[in-house]
Amino acid sequence: MQYLRSLVFTTYMMLSACVCGGVMALGFWLPRPYEFALARLWARALLWVLGKLCGLRHVVDGVENLPPGNHIAMSNHTSAWETVAPFVLLPPQVWVLKRELLWIPFVGWGLRLLRPIAIDRGAGHRAVSQVVEQGKARLADGLWVIIFPEGTRVTAGQQRKYGTSGALLAAATGKLIVPISHNAGEFWPRRGFLKKPGTIHVVIGRPIEAGNKDPRELTLEVRNAIEAGLAKISALSTTSP
Repeated sequence: MQYLRSLVFTTYMMLSACVCGGVMALGFWLPRPYEFALARLWARALLWVLGKLCGLRHVVDGVENLPPGNHIAMSNHTSAWETVAPFVLLPPQVWVLKRELLWIPFVGWGLRLLRPIAIDRGAGHRAVSQVVEQGKARLADGLWVIIFPEGTRVTAGQQRKYGTSGALLAAATGKLIVPISHNAGEFWPRRGFLKKPGTIHVVIGRPIEAGNKDPRELTLEVRNAIEAGLAKISALSTTSP
């Protein structure tokens, strides 16, 4: 039965994303806050359907750690869930994402209007420079920048080298880095079809200042904060009835 529920949800997700992207494209003339509001409405509906159909919900710890203004959020990346949830969890934002996503009919059209930082992951240092330069512009416009420092989704429990683009952007702008941890990959796994029922835990850590830190040291500090959040989630999951 859970496979059937997952199939219905996945179908809904794909169709609703296309509809939302198409509507956003038709409303290209609208101010960007309206475009983001439409994307947030879609995300809220999607997470509600996920809870009703698949029994998969989420709870958030540490909302009080979100600083005033707009900053840089860095999160672990183990699921498609965390590409939707930030619309609901954070203020207006842009993501760093692979440019191929903009080529998807309807969905990509809507994404373009949200002004993401779309990079060529094979471009090496040029991609990092693109994140920093475009990230500075987005931050100057009052938007949050969301970065998945692992660069791609990984299997829950596994580790991958963190990129330094977030640290470089923070150093260049004086913005804070907010570490975010979650265990979505345990319920909605990377490249997985089945959505398991349960509760996704999200931990928002304390903001980290860039100061005069070396980018590699700052990236390590962010990684340690994200892993500390994951350890907290693991402890919560162990003690939950």
